[in-house]
Amino acid sequence: MAKKSAVKAITDPKIFANDEWIVRFGRLNAGRGAAGGVKRLFRVVGEKIPFEAIHKVSKRLKAEGIARNGVYVAHDSMGYARYIGRGSIFSRLTARWKAQVLELKYFSFYVVAEKKHEREIETLLIHAAGPLLQFNTKKKRLTISAGSLNDYEAGTLFFERHYKKGKKPKRKRQRHTS
Repeated sequence: MAKKSAVKAITDPKIFANDEWIVRFGRLNAGRGAAGGVKRLFRVVGEKIPFEAIHKVSKRLKAEGIARNGVYVAHDSMGYARYIGRGSIFSRLTARWKAQVLELKYFSFYVVAEKKHEREIETLLIHAAGPLLQFNTKKKRLTISAGSLNDYEAGTLFFERHYKKGKKPKRKRQRHTS
């Protein structure tokens, strides 16, 4: 069954504005025929917001009484993810921005409804973004090696690629005749 479209309801049309962007705040309401009471993965999302708006966005969430912990992404001027993390969203993003003020332009954040899923979402994003992440050094993979299954919640089913045991087959050498 297809998911019913959500309807945007803007409650604050101008949290922040500069010469290029306006940042708005609102809620996604269930569209016509959508089932109510559906469990959400995210409480709040914000994607590719200009870093100049970070303090106003944080202040608005605080005023709404919403926790400001979750998963966050710092993007460069082309919108590419350069750093991904989890925890205190706005303090960590502000520190990252100060460290790479010339490289970073936008941020995205996801306040996860159930904290236990933050680590898994962070890991998924890091593995997907891989080589683009200039400032992540711990979990990114630049080779074909897989990430650690220990980054996922206990009880999760998994498939794992594993090298066969024993000697690797020898490759036949081709003789070149001239």
